Amino acid sequence: MKTTLLLVPFFAAIHGMALAAEPMQAAEDDAPLAAESVTSQHSVVIDGETISYTATAGLDVIRDDSGTGIGLFGYTAYVRDGDDSASRPILFAYNGGPGSASIWLHMGVLGPRRIPVVDLEVTGPAPYGAVDNEFSILDVADLVMMDPVGTGYATIEGPGKPEDFWGVDADIAVASQFIVNYITRTDRWKSPKFVLGESYGGIRTGGVAHELLRRYAMSLNGVILVSPFMDVAAARDRFAIDLPHALYLPTLAATAWYHEAIEDRPDDLAAFLDEVETFAINDYAPALLQGSALPEAQRSALKARLSRYTGLSEQYWENSNLRVPHMRFTQELLRDEDITIGRIDSRFKGRSIDRVAGNMQYDPFDAAVRPAFKAGFMDYYNNELGFRKERDYLVSGGLFNDWDWLHVLPSGQETLITNTAIDLATTMTLHPPMRVLVQQGYFDLATPHFVLEYVINHMDLDAAQRTRISVEMYEAGHMMYVHPPSLAKFKRDLADFITAD
Repeated sequence: MKTTLLLVPFFAAIHGMALAAEPMQAAEDDAPLAAESVTSQHSVVIDGETISYTATAGLDVIRDDSGTGIGLFGYTAYVRDGDDSASRPILFAYNGGPGSASIWLHMGVLGPRRIPVVDLEVTGPAPYGAVDNEFSILDVADLVMMDPVGTGYATIEGPGKPEDFWGVDADIAVASQFIVNYITRTDRWKSPKFVLGESYGGIRTGGVAHELLRRYAMSLNGVILVSPFMDVAAARDRFAIDLPHALYLPTLAATAWYHEAIEDRPDDLAAFLDEVETFAINDYAPALLQGSALPEAQRSALKARLSRYTGLSEQYWENSNLRVPHMRFTQELLRDEDITIGRIDSRFKGRSIDRVAGNMQYDPFDAAVRPAFKAGFMDYYNNELGFRKERDYLVSGGLFNDWDWLHVLPSGQETLITNTAIDLATTMTLHPPMRVLVQQGYFDLATPHFVLEYVINHMDLDAAQRTRISVEMYEAGHMMYVHPPSLAKFKRDLADFITAD
């Protein structure tokens, strides 16, 4: 491997989050921030073809309107050698959080190397390591993985402040600026351009698509939403809002079905979910809207159906006032077996820490895969790519509760109930050729599939525009690519989307 270290002052822009309460300062207060990167050459075999590529890992400078550097934004770029960059697609991708580095998509499915994990089990013990990823998208498109400020090695610097990065609109603006600067620096304006966001990356991507078009006149060929979180009102079931409870119900039922926690369990998951979804819309949601005015006979019938679909007792539904948040469901479903089930992927399960706790105390999915991802990635980044820093690579900056949720809609209206599906619909109207792919798992309790369906159905689009949205479902959870059959399907679906006319 040939490695070259570059220190390049560069007018970049980064999107972000943060490491600590106090921003990190530059080593010398008067010295301008400098971008840094390490470039190396590699190859990987994908679908029987050897792909030679150049990898660049680094940090770019974020600047404010005056041109002053205020932060360093992390990225890892993979560019296939020898191809015409004007015609080759380029894909920008990131995870969500807010406050998550791109390690999951990077080393789980998209990059040329991946961390092998054992589906449904705790992966371990060490040593952990990376293997060639035959499912990488690099045979189809060049790839830029993005680490927001406050994740990975990306930090606030100099006069930078948390509010410059940690909020819906600040994050959108900085992510868009980074993409434009990368495209300009690498002379990729002619390239077909795609943006992929997972989880909170859905909120970011809806806003980025609109920001790129509105502010920079940059149109995207396509947007990919992986397990997207886009509408706060529809997707948060821990507040006193009835809607999310109806939208979460099908995933509660799918989870109970998977763990064989329901009586008279049907063989066909899809048919079962069709029944539950119809009940959720036609019976459950209207009943919740009645509140205390719901007639007792109707309430009793409702409890019986809810119990049959979810495996929780009628008494538990009664005690919960017909509304069971998913964080309680994960603890309650297999409580008699002393088992907690996963939130990110509800197929996973682990021994309960507190058998009488109301909410889950940990996520068995996270416990099963995070150590392998972190250790394998650090070895890969430090030794194979040759980029290392004398500080921790933050997988998660933990910024969710510190986030500024104020969002200015394309109409100019301000809202704290963020929903960037509105931004995405506006962008599709302004630029009709843009297409959207959604990739979603059935067993995702973080961003359930019926929430997604609701959000799409409420986008202000005409029939022709809706034909440009495609949805692919997977028999796994939020990070469906840890499931081997879903990993292969994910690659096929994404490659077909990028290469479609």
